[in-house]
Amino acid sequence: MSAAQTGSDVIDLESATPAAIRRFLRPELKHHTVTRRSQDGTELGSIELDSPTFGIVPNKDVLHQVVTAQLAAARAGTQSTKTRAEVRGGGAKPFRQKGTGRARQGSTRSPQWIGGGVALGPKPRSYAQKTPKKMVQLALRSALSDRAVGGKIVVIDQWTFEVPRTKDAIAALTALGLKGRVLLVLGVEDGYADRSFGNLPDIQTIMASELNAYDILCNDWIVFTDATLPGGDASDGPPAAPAASATPSTPAPAETATAEPTVEATADAEAETSTEGSDS
Repeated sequence: MSAAQTGSDVIDLESATPAAIRRFLRPELKHHTVTRRSQDGTELGSIELDSPTFGIVPNKDVLHQVVTAQLAAARAGTQSTKTRAEVRGGGAKPFRQKGTGRARQGSTRSPQWIGGGVALGPKPRSYAQKTPKKMVQLALRSALSDRAVGGKIVVIDQWTFEVPRTKDAIAALTALGLKGRVLLVLGVEDGYADRSFGNLPDIQTIMASELNAYDILCNDWIVFTDATLPGGDASDGPPAAPAASATPSTPAPAETATAEPTVEATADAEAETSTEGSDS
């Protein structure tokens, strides 16, 4: 069969490119709507999450590879052992080569000796793995989509802490109905919120620019604000009108200065004068 059909869409498998076939077979994006709230739990309407970010089918293989690479990159890699060349001592032969009945030995710092060097031991190294940028982005969208399917995405308008206070942070979590491990995605203006939630052991705060798949999977709830919601429309208001001037602007007076004669005009005038003089 030269054509594939899913509902009303049809694609010609013989003439279509592999990329077109993959796009055709890709599952449709899901649409999720969450209730937008304030810090005290008041409902402010609903907002539809960005489908390309929160509505894809999670790719478990990519999630596993990206999380493994992130954990590997977090390793210090400072472990180190000394080889027989680095251990102090052992320069003299412990006993003569023949006549003792024992196996010949050349140094007391060989790996088989107590206090000797380590054979094939670990040395300082980097465990970082090179992960493609698109794979990291796909893992992030997969983790967000997984939490969106479970209804674990919370959106508020903004954090309104006047001063850093843990008591107010606990009250906000209670008003929003959040229990378990919570990840708060903050912006640069949420310094008071960061300090307010800092003493709570089950609360993790992270900057929006540092959001990653591993931290999302480690927490039960993900809380965004209008400013930190990926692809959110709540923070996209109408463009600000230009500020009105205190005094009406008046048109500038027209300049009455006469233009100075150019070099070419001066040369032409001198040529005409010389011609008239010769004719006379």
